[in-house]
Amino acid sequence: MIAVVGSINLDLVVAVERHPGPGETVVGGDCRQLPGGKGANQAVAAARLGAEVAMVGRVGADAQGAWLREGLWTERVDVEHVREDRVAPTGVAMIAVDARGENTIVVSPGANARVDARDVAAASDVVRGAEVVLVQHEVPAEAVAAAIDTAGGTVVLNPAPARGLAAPVDVLVPNRGELETLAGGRGDPVTLARSITAARAVVVTLGEEGAIVVEGDRAERVRAPHVEAVDSTGAGDAFCGALAEAMAGGATVLEAARWAVRVAAVSVTRPGAQGGLPRREDVPPDE
Repeated sequence: MIAVVGSINLDLVVAVERHPGPGETVVGGDCRQLPGGKGANQAVAAARLGAEVAMVGRVGADAQGAWLREGLWTERVDVEHVREDRVAPTGVAMIAVDARGENTIVVSPGANARVDARDVAAASDVVRGAEVVLVQHEVPAEAVAAAIDTAGGTVVLNPAPARGLAAPVDVLVPNRGELETLAGGRGDPVTLARSITAARAVVVTLGEEGAIVVEGDRAERVRAPHVEAVDSTGAGDAFCGALAEAMAGGATVLEAARWAVRVAAVSVTRPGAQGGLPRREDVPPDE
């Protein structure tokens, strides 16, 4: 079983020919309202691949929150510990996707910013009993630290957005930019990953280039299949959900990363964050 402690958002997605520069206005397509949030996306990604998943987080006591909570339940994610916040609204992410499938995202956290140690404590049996606890940085550091402290199994942290680590973890999954922020400089990803001592293993996601797995003295590049990208929104979440799902099933970090790059590659061929997440049968066999 996987416990996900993280964010739940309403995604507002607009297609644009190109992203605007500072002070510039561009005309986009119709605005689509889709379920999102890194925590929810990763929970759905793992559930679609066959894992038993429980979500810990908050939504607003509004129509958007009810819709998102129902959507998670429909995806067979346990929502018993998704709390309705009576003060803050449901979180919103505003996403622009260009003609190449690259995105820029602005997040208004809403209820996600109020997730705290009490939410984790209320779900302590679930968090403590999970084979993998999956967390991100779209909720406060207090909640992340509580999840890490409570976890009885492997802790996988996706440090997005990048900030200081709340506590040591088993597996850290940053992209290149997040890795550079955490390491305090630019450079070779392997060297930067080895400078982070608060993780047993670091899996650096590199988009279409795949990933690099660094464990102690060992570093191995994992190649991604070549695909025609439509929308990269949620690709990192697809990777994290698949990595957690594989590790919960007993895979090593390297084995899980090999599976995760294939899942993420399928996700970018489809529009939307959760809409693009594949089921196990949608992922082609490894060549």
